[in-house]
Amino acid sequence: MKIVITGVTRGLGRALVGEFIKAGHTVIGCGRGGEAIFDLRMTHQAPHDFSVVDVALDSKVALWSAKVLENDSPPDLLINNAALMNRPAPLWEQDDREFTKLVDVNIRGVQNVIRHFVPAMVAKKSGVIVNLSSGWGRSVSPDVAPYCMSKWAIEGLTKALAEELPAGMAAVPLNPGVIDTDMLRSCWADGASSYPKAEAWAKTAAPFILKLGPKHNGQSVSVGEDAD
Repeated sequence: MKIVITGVTRGLGRALVGEFIKAGHTVIGCGRGGEAIFDLRMTHQAPHDFSVVDVALDSKVALWSAKVLENDSPPDLLINNAALMNRPAPLWEQDDREFTKLVDVNIRGVQNVIRHFVPAMVAKKSGVIVNLSSGWGRSVSPDVAPYCMSKWAIEGLTKALAEELPAGMAAVPLNPGVIDTDMLRSCWADGASSYPKAEAWAKTAAPFILKLGPKHNGQSVSVGEDAD
């Protein structure tokens, strides 16, 4: 299976890369951290490929997708994982620049990737698009309003996309659950340590994601639920 995934330089994305490759799949990934991308390239060589791409920049995503699709088939699985967390604070204290940056990555970045990869999947009438949502895309908490907003947007965007896809494809908003990552620690500090590490989570999450298919189209699912 050919898997394209964003946000592979750390956290959930980085952990999923290792599990997908161990399972024998080809992984094409991107992230903003040049040093981490270089490390991934050295660790996982061809047919795997990793590029420095800021998904918030449509022109960069366009170049990356052209490179990925030029002489090869479209992805069987497209995972929009890249996201930012806001600085914890009440909504009225959120800085406009930070708010805009979060929207650019968490919402526009997902659409940029969909815009440039999904047409080839639609032409083939095959493939699954998984957009990472959150428990905060289905509920809310104080001090994380921008992040909640972005993940509620992903739920709606993905469900609408699901109704536009041809039969045989799927778009799924996926809540990964609560995982001890840098993002969670930025909100909960040491309280995050009581949750699973990304590497342990990925051992369950990777096979779960691989089971998602047309019958899950438009469904809000969470890692650990029955995906059979």
